[in-house]
Amino acid sequence: MPAVTRNNPKLTLEGAQLVLAAAQARAAEIKVPMDIAVVDDGGHLLAFARMDGAKLSSVEIAIGKAHCAAIRRLPSAPARTGDEVNVVLSLGLSLATRGRQIPVRGGIPLQVEGVCVGGIGVSNGTEDQDVDVAQAGARALERA
Repeated sequence: MPAVTRNNPKLTLEGAQLVLAAAQARAAEIKVPMDIAVVDDGGHLLAFARMDGAKLSSVEIAIGKAHCAAIRRLPSAPARTGDEVNVVLSLGLSLATRGRQIPVRGGIPLQVEGVCVGGIGVSNGTEDQDVDVAQAGARALERA
């Protein structure tokens, strides 16, 4: 067993800006101004945009969704028991992590060669719109 790992992909500022630009383009296309955050694999902010008209109250939510997706390596979403949303678990995770686990959709992990290199979080639209815009950003990195 090796003592360290080598050759792990890392998200660069240029990559984060590529993700951000693709997400902004999709938000403009659907005509919904968004707050968009891109973080590294540890959930630390690399790039952010608050589009003209996006709510100030959505800034921290976008950052939180990105952080959640990156550190969990899963899309942000409510916890589930089978097909049902588990409200108690969703709120418990949020409380236990001082609000860092967001039980709201709109955060997507960013993957390169099967490795999570970060996350994108989007807020200001409906959950479906937030997910759509986040997926556009994530797809841009997959094509790079």
